[in-house]
Amino acid sequence: MKKVTGSLAFALLVAMAAPAHAQTKVAVINIQSAIVSTKDGQKAAAELDAKFGPRRKEVDAKQAELSQLRDQLQKGQNTLSDAAKNELYKTIDQKSKSLNRDMEDAQAEMDQEQQKLLQDLGQKMYALVSKYAQEHGYTMVLDVSNPQSPVFWASNTMDITKDIIDLYDKDASTTSAAPSSKPPINTSAPAGARPVAPGTAKP
Repeated sequence: MKKVTGSLAFALLVAMAAPAHAQTKVAVINIQSAIVSTKDGQKAAAELDAKFGPRRKEVDAKQAELSQLRDQLQKGQNTLSDAAKNELYKTIDQKSKSLNRDMEDAQAEMDQEQQKLLQDLGQKMYALVSKYAQEHGYTMVLDVSNPQSPVFWASNTMDITKDIIDLYDKDASTTSAAPSSKPPINTSAPAGARPVAPGTAKP
């Protein structure tokens, strides 16, 4: 999955309800790495590559053709007639515009497909993180893959990324593949949890 970058971009900062006298216990997670490292994430990446592979080959072929035409024009500056050069200019311009449209359309379609996959995987990941945090007494989980995360440094002992990946794969192997009925992340949260906007939480 390309960047499953790109592209892959959402925050997961969860503050769990806890008594005022309770000691604050914070964990960190790289949610983007967690998603793409699960078996479902790897499968989704492979499916995207298979689906958009032919489109990328078409774009590469058009780029190669356009490059050849530009080389032909450059080499023929002193030998081609004005009419021939003008025709090449026209052809290059048309093919360049066509290529740009194809690239924009392919990128938009790929981004849409990738976002849908990430949303589906993210819903289950959010539920697992929430459950894990409550079971282990964490009052907050910060997503360090988000550039807006207020985390400057964190001990490796606070990182629960691998634990969540293992839990996700274990759960996926013992449950059906039916779509999750949980609400999308960033719009609602499980009982006892409070979503925190990126950059506002304090460890």
